[in-house]
Amino acid sequence: MKHAICPEDAAALIPDGATLLIGGFMAVGTPIRLIKALVARGARDLTVVANDTAMPGKGIGHLITARAVRRVIASHIGLNPETQAQMIAGEIEVDLVPQGTLVERIRAGGVGLGGVLTPTGVGTAVAEGKQVVTVDGRDFLLEKPIRGDFALIAAHQADYVGNLEYALTAHNFNPIMALAAETVIAEPQGIVPVGMIPPDAVKTPGVLVDHLLERRAQ
Repeated sequence: MKHAICPEDAAALIPDGATLLIGGFMAVGTPIRLIKALVARGARDLTVVANDTAMPGKGIGHLITARAVRRVIASHIGLNPETQAQMIAGEIEVDLVPQGTLVERIRAGGVGLGGVLTPTGVGTAVAEGKQVVTVDGRDFLLEKPIRGDFALIAAHQADYVGNLEYALTAHNFNPIMALAAETVIAEPQGIVPVGMIPPDAVKTPGVLVDHLLERRAQ
């Protein structure tokens, strides 16, 4: 049985300078209350690994606007002009990683693999400084695993022991990221008794989840 904590207490667990894996796709499936609590805490120098930085006023965009982020590892930043402006000004470091490569690097970190072989980027600037491995006459880049200090994920439902169920687009990145961090904090929309989530619907088992956020006050 897990004790649910408030967003403020969860944010207090995350130190400045931490590496955060944040789930979701353009803020869908992103733990919004936890992100806002980090902003309110005044978090600084964070490294954020995510599909994107959403938009100003949406999801991870709150952290960007608050200048809480030192480095971003993401697939794109095209819809957040604030991320772009901070990058151009040299105020934030941005590593752009193809989406498939990014999720596979996180998965590799979660399951203990030494890296991912991908043809994406071979022969381009992306390959600079990276090991090239030839398999059956074809070149691949060795992309290293990604792990985080914390995975901040959002779920449709959790049960009392932390089993998580996701809905629709919220499946993007969340289940994979829950494998690849030292500490997993989940923000469910609701918390239900054990047995209410069908076993086949559990995508993240409770053994991986360290903390649950309490339900939003009605």
